[in-house]
Amino acid sequence: MEHPNKEQRVNQAELLAKLPEEMREEHARIFRLGNAAYIYHRQADELEPTEEDFKEWLEGLPNTIRRDMEMKGFELCKGILSFTRYVNEKNDVGMGEWMKRNLNEEDYKAWAALRNEDE
Repeated sequence: MEHPNKEQRVNQAELLAKLPEEMREEHARIFRLGNAAYIYHRQADELEPTEEDFKEWLEGLPNTIRRDMEMKGFELCKGILSFTRYVNEKNDVGMGEWMKRNLNEEDYKAWAALRNEDE
């Protein structure tokens, strides 16, 4: 999956072109996975998160993190990945299913394997 920002796409292509052939596919996959995750999280903007979403999200956070996020406020927290994922999932856009639909099978398997390593 390509990055939606043209400058980023150019930067990624230039970096891949400079890599030795045997390293290109691995790095290209990393870019595709990162680009897909970026697009997934950015789509939360289109769902127009509300102050109510923010308050609900805060309730699920550990106390120390919740206090920090409350101090930052709604506007600053709109771009925090756990908040954008909360907004997406609240609107029935689960990341796992979204990635499965938007990545090729091989990239999805690589993404899923990375998730299993983190859990």
